[in-house]
Amino acid sequence: MKAIPLIIGAVVVIVSLYFVGQGISMHSTVLTEEAKFHQLQSQYFTLAKAERDSAATGSDLNTQLVAISNYPSELLRLKLVGVGKILTGIFVMLLGIFLALLVMPMRLAMLMKKDNA
Repeated sequence: MKAIPLIIGAVVVIVSLYFVGQGISMHSTVLTEEAKFHQLQSQYFTLAKAERDSAATGSDLNTQLVAISNYPSELLRLKLVGVGKILTGIFVMLLGIFLALLVMPMRLAMLMKKDNA
């Protein structure tokens, strides 16, 4: 019975650290994905405009163009969801602190009652 609040507190801390770790991981991948995006752009836009415009449907050049078009939304997702996960981890940690502060007076009352008895 005495260990239940400690176990709940430990679970809350682990969950919050998990969310923060996921958010930090997503933010660290942004740099590598951004570098890939710039490399893909430079490969595509160094070709002549006439060559890019005359590319057949489903060709490698059109596939590169689709990838270039999709990268900004993917980078935005990585950034925003990463921040969201970090904030979720912070919120869960604050919730754990709040619960600990709620339980503390009850435990203190139990200890004081035990000492008086």
